[in-house]
Amino acid sequence: MSSATPGPGTPPPREQCADAVLMVRPHAFGFNAETAQSNSFQRAPESGDGGATEAARTEFDALARALTGEGVAVCVAEDSPVPKKPDALFPNNWLSFHGDGTVVLYPMTHANRRAERRQEIIEQAISHSGFRVRHLLDLSWHEGEGRYLEGTGSLVLDHVERVAYACTSARTHPELVAEWAQEMGYEPVVFAAANRAGMPLYHTNVCMWVGARAALVGSEAIAAADRPRVLERLRASGRDVIEVGHDAIDSFAGNMLELSTWDEALGDARVLVMSESARKCLPKDTFARLSGATDTVLAVPLPTIERLGGGSVRCMLAEVFRAP
Repeated sequence: MSSATPGPGTPPPREQCADAVLMVRPHAFGFNAETAQSNSFQRAPESGDGGATEAARTEFDALARALTGEGVAVCVAEDSPVPKKPDALFPNNWLSFHGDGTVVLYPMTHANRRAERRQEIIEQAISHSGFRVRHLLDLSWHEGEGRYLEGTGSLVLDHVERVAYACTSARTHPELVAEWAQEMGYEPVVFAAANRAGMPLYHTNVCMWVGARAALVGSEAIAAADRPRVLERLRASGRDVIEVGHDAIDSFAGNMLELSTWDEALGDARVLVMSESARKCLPKDTFARLSGATDTVLAVPLPTIERLGGGSVRCMLAEVFRAP
């Protein structure tokens, strides 16, 4: 990665980490039986899960407060009561905001998630962050053709190198990865990845994270035929590539996100956000490498959301890259 200072007329350097996020506070969070068919991270409700929505809101609010406390600009939108949307707190699957002013809308696999796409949420995020819309890329029409691409769940993006990593699944169609990459000017790197039982990982962002100076990848889950190619491309970016296995993936260690912030002592800084379960599963040397590649590590407990929703920190945050 080049650190050279751009000269006159040179485009500004691309930023890997956004300094603003959109979060959607859930109204009817719960186990989604439709999505569980392809999401092996979800666990069916138990007898004591009657208060799942309230527990999820408590976890959600704690994450939003923690991010705000670190200096991240957080836009909290409220889920609408009708229709019930059990996965509304995962907005990054249907929406993304990019530094060139592009807003992308994505095709969702499951019909009961498509109602999450709400114009008022987009407008609230734009108003709150000052994002300037220059282009809308609406891919949602692919739902009618049975092709899906679930946002930055399906795509793990290296914004600096302009690389889009994607593991194929029922929710990530390789032709749509190629179409997105062509539209957005990214290099697609498509591969297969599965859990221990051989079931395809539903989203790429449960097995891979790319930050400013480091990347973590669940290489054990990547198909043997694809693994060298993926690792080679990651290492070519100049980052410290940290490999983990299935145990770490199962604890959502792949589902992290690094954000940009500002600190009175540090100035421009970065915070790596993960769940408490991800933090606890990491060996000391792995955590030391991660913490050495960022300024602050923030670990927040999300037990209800992870168990019933099958997603963690990264799934809850739709980055807003404010256009220069």
